[in-house]
Amino acid sequence: MQDLPVPRHVAIVMDGNGRWAKKRFLPRFFGHKQGVDAVMKTIQACIDRDIEYLTVFAFSSENWKRPAEEVSGLMGLVLAAVSRYLAKIGQMGVRVRVVGDRDTISPKLRQVWADAEEATKHNTKLNLSVAFNYGGRWDIVQAAQKAIRAGVSADELTESKLSEFMAMNFAPDPDLFIRTGGEVRISNFLLWQVAYTEFVFSDTLWPEFGGAQLDAAIAAFRQRDRRFGGVKTAEDAAVTA
Repeated sequence: MQDLPVPRHVAIVMDGNGRWAKKRFLPRFFGHKQGVDAVMKTIQACIDRDIEYLTVFAFSSENWKRPAEEVSGLMGLVLAAVSRYLAKIGQMGVRVRVVGDRDTISPKLRQVWADAEEATKHNTKLNLSVAFNYGGRWDIVQAAQKAIRAGVSADELTESKLSEFMAMNFAPDPDLFIRTGGEVRISNFLLWQVAYTEFVFSDTLWPEFGGAQLDAAIAAFRQRDRRFGGVKTAEDAAVTA
């Protein structure tokens, strides 16, 4: 019997930080701060389970609509988290990439992200992508714009060609999409890439997420019959049994 399959690429919408804080009569910022610790636990859990790619939705292009105080706190938290955890992440063998629109964030934050990417670019244990100021629709539009600027004609513009210009062109499409916090929607995350991804929605609030919750999602993933639009033959079923 073959080893049970592990998703190669896991994508996570980290939802529920604010509600976690509210349940404890704390400001929403404390939930986001606790959420950073959950990210670190999840990174280690992915490494322990030989998952190759982890993509987390840290800040969407729609999150600018939140109260200015909360947005400012999130930006400060990012700077503090990178300063606190970058060395540890590097020692863990994690390569960090940031995907999203960098044009509308501060020069200081852009530099911090660039430094994190440079410091970890040779690591191979886990590929961590942080979707920051990211939106799936933005991603498709920017890919089309890049393709046009590169001189790709309408006749040449296939799905595979456009994929070359997407923000996540360095990674395989996600096998498993997890959303915490009890909400059941995509929220404009990786719209292009999740066409055949398996979805798991968890009631766990993100600050409480860890290895046990990841294992539960993987167990659900293993129960799925992934046909990618086709039909499995009896021979295929025998191979995966």
